[in-house]
Amino acid sequence: MKLWGGVFLGQTDEAAGLFHSSLPFDKRLYKHDIHGSIAHAQMLGKQGIIPKPDAKAIVNALNIILAEIESGTLVIDETAEDIHSFVEAQLILRIGDAGRRLHTGRSRNDQVALDMRMYVKEEIACVCAGIIDLLESLLSTAKTHTTTIMPGFTHLQKAQPVTLAHHLLAYFHMFKRDYRRLVNCYEGADAMPLGSGALASTTYPLDREFVRKKLGFSRITENSLDAVSDRDFCVEFTSCLSIIMMHLSRFCEELILWSADAFDFVKISDAYATGSSIMPQKKNPDMAELIRGKTGRVYGSLMGLLTMMKGLPMAYNKDMQEDKEAVFDAADTVNSCLSVFCAMFQSLSFNTENMYKSALGGYTNATDAADWLVKKGVAFRDAHEIIGRLVLYAIEKNVPLDKLTLAELKKVSDIFDETVFHAISVEACVNARNVPGGPAESAVLKEIKNSQKFLASVR
Repeated sequence: MKLWGGVFLGQTDEAAGLFHSSLPFDKRLYKHDIHGSIAHAQMLGKQGIIPKPDAKAIVNALNIILAEIESGTLVIDETAEDIHSFVEAQLILRIGDAGRRLHTGRSRNDQVALDMRMYVKEEIACVCAGIIDLLESLLSTAKTHTTTIMPGFTHLQKAQPVTLAHHLLAYFHMFKRDYRRLVNCYEGADAMPLGSGALASTTYPLDREFVRKKLGFSRITENSLDAVSDRDFCVEFTSCLSIIMMHLSRFCEELILWSADAFDFVKISDAYATGSSIMPQKKNPDMAELIRGKTGRVYGSLMGLLTMMKGLPMAYNKDMQEDKEAVFDAADTVNSCLSVFCAMFQSLSFNTENMYKSALGGYTNATDAADWLVKKGVAFRDAHEIIGRLVLYAIEKNVPLDKLTLAELKKVSDIFDETVFHAISVEACVNARNVPGGPAESAVLKEIKNSQKFLASVR
């Protein structure tokens, strides 16, 4: 059944009809569409816009249609133009002319805007739940590794020693920001557009506040033109998803590196790795690589939405039908990636001994050696040069900085004494950094406590 056609004498070309149809993807909005229609029908009856018996019949039939779709006894007709026309056709089939009154005071433009806002709100809640699961896993693992020393890197070169807990908490804060972005995104989507009509609202005395309350929105949209042409909430949601994928991809990249023989910091469970068809020894981190690869897919959805919207005049244009597949695919991808990544992370086995040994190499204590000189009264730039010369000397001898003798140190500066060796041990290097946000155990424990408070506030 078409929701239009009175002015048309000819038939839609078959290929054009298939090209135009959105049912293959918008059928997943059936729950949102039906719930929106129920609230609209209840309002129409309450306002006396349609007879109350008709409104009641519409609501009862819509509830039955919803139950039948959920149970599988009603199969959505793939030849329908979209989910809206399918539901309305089913309604008319069951209750006759009363069903034809449902669309009073409503356009597909504000109807689909409503459905998409309801869908995005629902998906935000789902993604937030996945992020909370990951945050809990990160925090739980961090608690057990507050003294596990590992090298920190810049430019993928060893830089300064940190702890595994400190490193994991860096990702905790990334995903914490993701959670907060989604909360803000939810607020943006939480405006009820029904009543905006095609673009200029309606002459019927609609009670938009009634519908808003029925559907659980915090407010109504304030401009009918904007309400039907706005897809900012879709763009913002997909942008949030893209940033989540960026963070997952960075984490996966590190796990891929850490699981390589050159690092050997972590073992990925067999459940989240695969083998080679030709090389028997291979254990490939395929799940981490797939998540890294799927990041581009979500970015593509965001770029598609931005490009689709950039040249559209007011108000609704058919281009906007392209919003759905992009949002649906991005949400599906992120939800699956979060689920797999969280389970994979929980299965990891960290090689803490190799992490510690790696932190001992690469002269990660050079900054602390320079700081020791500064505390003895040497200007930092001079201290930087002194330690640079000592590192060069140690490299030539192929020994760590803390394995040079005091005599060798004094050849470069008479200021050195025996206390420098304790100051540049990796343990001292880490625990001396006890400023808020630093890697020292005392600072990390405070960070964990604050992180626990955050999780408790969002559970």
